[in-house]
Amino acid sequence: MFPLSDDTPRTITPVVTWFIIGACFLIFLWQSSLGAKAGEIALYQYGMIPARLFGVAKLRSHLVAIPASATVLTSMFLHGGWLHLGLNMLFLWVFGGNVEESMGHSRFLVFYLLCGVAAAVAQAMMNTGSTLPMVGASGAISGVLGAYFILHPLASIRVLFFLGFIPIVAHVPALIFLGLWFAAQIASATFSVLSEPGVAVWAHVGGFLTGMLLTPFLRQSSVKLLQPRHSRAFQIERRRGPWS
Repeated sequence: MFPLSDDTPRTITPVVTWFIIGACFLIFLWQSSLGAKAGEIALYQYGMIPARLFGVAKLRSHLVAIPASATVLTSMFLHGGWLHLGLNMLFLWVFGGNVEESMGHSRFLVFYLLCGVAAAVAQAMMNTGSTLPMVGASGAISGVLGAYFILHPLASIRVLFFLGFIPIVAHVPALIFLGLWFAAQIASATFSVLSEPGVAVWAHVGGFLTGMLLTPFLRQSSVKLLQPRHSRAFQIERRRGPWS
């Protein structure tokens, strides 16, 4: 299922969410401009490599651009392709604004970065000897999903899914949509046969849990957890004719 929008009202302009989306797109355009070989080098220079982070292995000198500890930050702004970037930014677009409003701009930025760091470390700890670079914003965005999960569990998420070849748009409670998403990450992390090669599922798990843990402390004092519904959950959208 692909999220399209939610029904949670928002009173602020989510400038930090927009800034992160813009930064990720600009950085990916820079990656694309490098060409295949230089682009691969950039992934090793700025991606998070578990073996390097934990001192298990060392990169060749020409691949070292920044300290290994700094790559837990830089890696979350790099992506492996347009589909990788597009799906991540779609989730951030749908869920980021309301989480940003619940915390305020500055706290949300701190929250986002902390979730991204925690996600990268969680992934690295599960395979400290890996020499493959981990890149992508999905760990940090998983933290945003965790925050939304405990802030607006009864909100209605407008989702697109396919029944065979038939596209269907429905309204599903965030509790169900995000709960199923998290369960899928746990299943993929636990049973490797279910996971797609190259997908950092432990980063998703670590980011989501970090988001849930941090939200009660970083939300504004006036913002309640487990807010009530305003939703049309489970409704299926139907096209109306001119006389309906």
